[in-house]
Amino acid sequence: MIDLTVNEKQLKNTVKRCRERDIIIPTFKQMKNPGLIPDSIIEGLKDIGLWDVHPRNLFRVSWKNEPVTTGGGFGGLNYMILPPELTGVKAKIIALVGKWFPTGAHKVGASFGCLVPRLVTGQFDPSSQKAVWPSTGNYCRGGAYDSALLGCESIAILPEEMSKERFEWLSKIAGEVIPTPGCESNVKEIFDKCWEIRNTRGDDIVIFNQFDEMGNHLWHYEVTGNAMTEVLKEVMGDNDCYSGVVLTSGSAGTLGSGGFLKELFPTSKIAVAEALQCPTLLLNGFGGHRIEGIGDKHVPWIHNVRNTDMVVAVDDEHTIRLLRLFNEPVGREFLEQHGVDKNIAENLDLLGISSIGNMVAAIKYAKYYELTEDDIVLTVFTDSMELYGSRIRELNEEKGIYTHDDAVRDYELLNNINVEYVLELDFYEKKRIHNLKYYTWIEQQAKELDELNAQWYDHREYWGSIHSMAPKIDELIEEFNERVLQK
Repeated sequence: MIDLTVNEKQLKNTVKRCRERDIIIPTFKQMKNPGLIPDSIIEGLKDIGLWDVHPRNLFRVSWKNEPVTTGGGFGGLNYMILPPELTGVKAKIIALVGKWFPTGAHKVGASFGCLVPRLVTGQFDPSSQKAVWPSTGNYCRGGAYDSALLGCESIAILPEEMSKERFEWLSKIAGEVIPTPGCESNVKEIFDKCWEIRNTRGDDIVIFNQFDEMGNHLWHYEVTGNAMTEVLKEVMGDNDCYSGVVLTSGSAGTLGSGGFLKELFPTSKIAVAEALQCPTLLLNGFGGHRIEGIGDKHVPWIHNVRNTDMVVAVDDEHTIRLLRLFNEPVGREFLEQHGVDKNIAENLDLLGISSIGNMVAAIKYAKYYELTEDDIVLTVFTDSMELYGSRIRELNEEKGIYTHDDAVRDYELLNNINVEYVLELDFYEKKRIHNLKYYTWIEQQAKELDELNAQWYDHREYWGSIHSMAPKIDELIEEFNERVLQK
């Protein structure tokens, strides 16, 4: 759960720190609707770059940022409608675009959702404690960024095999960067490092673990869920039907948006995707893969498995080949020759590796259910190619310069994505996946068995109580800001 117990002594220190640095905290309401942000703050953002380490950029933790790198305000939602000429399916696949968040990834929102409840209750004191951000990539970038805006020290933890761009950027923002053994599948090694830090550094650190922090789930339920609802209002015609949302698991935070949509569209589905090379949910399996940013070999504590309807496994070879097709000039030219609109082709760099994984999973979902042009499938493009340029260079060194023949083969692969390794979840399949939480979270991470059972047997009350906390957190944020602004 999200603890909102106030530590008044530390809260005074936090208020003082924020007053000294002119830090104001946005509410969930403002992140959903930037029209509620004071004009003075919007005016100030005109002189601030999207990635600048400036406290006012906290107000850019929103899906509605103007898609520019410097001085942008707020506008409509950033999303992309993928045409059938690209996807090979009739259904409308629509993706929220994460590039236009600070740090270039929507994970900065998840980290904000974890940080803010502890900040405005005084449970985290940025003047004396370090924030620890365990991650498979973008979450620790978002956490380090949020920490920098608050002027506090941070420790970023991520697997050593993540892209070069992540480490280069973190070295300039985080106070300490700790690489752990392995790739994105090696989450336990990250957890082990957290225990080591907890045992050796004591009260000097606060760990914000995206895999068990319900603030991650709540942020996506409230902010991403509302954004997706607005997209549907914009694009749905009289005959259209919203079918479901398809998302790679990672920390399972973004899946919270699917829960929000299910309350509005009770027959809609939530499909969770993972790498075929590490089929944890599909087959209780293990392994390593190349879809950067999604953790595996466990079920995140914050995953509401009981309202998940399908598991889709994505072959990482597909994501890597499509990465080249979408970003090499020869590939984009080929796509245009085969009917893909030039504006779409030229903006395919909005899809990072896990974004391509989400797209492939959405295609498999649409094919499995034989969806028509009246059906809508939602997904998210977590980050963009801005974080993976080194991967393109590595692939050119490994496989040679990308050619027309490569484009032909990769386009054929795209058009022949099939429905293998797709599993509809019945009651006991869901329970099987839920029960996998026991081995990670009860045996290894000291969670309470009663809470694990509550997630399953009292699921409506358990998850509903979390979802009801956003208004209370907003009240605490507003009270906090009032104290900061007092002279």
